[in-house]
Amino acid sequence: MDSARVAVRVQARARRNEVLVRGGVLTVRVSAPALEGRANAAVCRLVAERVGVAPGQVTIIRGKRARDKLLEVGGIDQAAAEAALGLL
Repeated sequence: MDSARVAVRVQARARRNEVLVRGGVLTVRVSAPALEGRANAAVCRLVAERVGVAPGQVTIIRGKRARDKLLEVGGIDQAAAEAALGLL
């Protein structure tokens, strides 16, 4: 099965949930606070929705307690994930 790894920068407690590319960096803004993993769960849901996979297919590989994270997205290859997130 294919999987992709995507580096993201997270902004918690944003006004709205959105995924955008700023200066070549994938930024994920979520309205959830960075408490008890709520922002992390929101990031996984939002990225999964954007690339078209189930939320359980997105896991945080590195950076669970940091702003910069490395996500692994299962069920999609690297090029398709980057295209869906606007990185290409």
